[in-house]
Amino acid sequence: MVTKPAGAAGSPAPAPAADPADVEWLTEDQQRAWRAYLDGTARFVDALDRAHDAGIPVTLGEYHLLVQLSEQPDRTLRMSALADGLALSRSRLTHTVDRMQRRGLVERRPVPGDRRGVNCVMTDQGWKLLQQAAPAHVAAVRRLLVDVLDPEELAVLGRAMAKVAREAKAAAEG
Repeated sequence: MVTKPAGAAGSPAPAPAADPADVEWLTEDQQRAWRAYLDGTARFVDALDRAHDAGIPVTLGEYHLLVQLSEQPDRTLRMSALADGLALSRSRLTHTVDRMQRRGLVERRPVPGDRRGVNCVMTDQGWKLLQQAAPAHVAAVRRLLVDVLDPEELAVLGRAMAKVAREAKAAAEG
């Protein structure tokens, strides 16, 4: 619920920390934009997941992980930095890396000079699979997002979501 409650019986209660009298409720235009965002992102991610299921040899999450590694020197990144870059809990990242390691796509290696640190390293097999998956992934992103928006809309979307990501990250950290 993001608009002011009508007071009807059975209406969801506001979050305990928020006093309804202190909440700046969304306007109708803001409500429409918020719901369009939720609907659009859910449907976009679902369609991209389906594209991966239908012929891309890695899941969307695995693809994102391989891309993160591919952009690093020696295709290596500390597990904690990888979790942060993917916006995943360390537990969820561990499960994903375990699954990918069993398939030979990544390896875990100790961080030189840090006995507790662990790096995730893309293998040659992981690199080859990323190169194989990239054309279909990019085609799906283009079909579902890039070509749907005009260049100005896409630029605004990118700037807006970067702001949202920064704010959400800051809220999670503190």
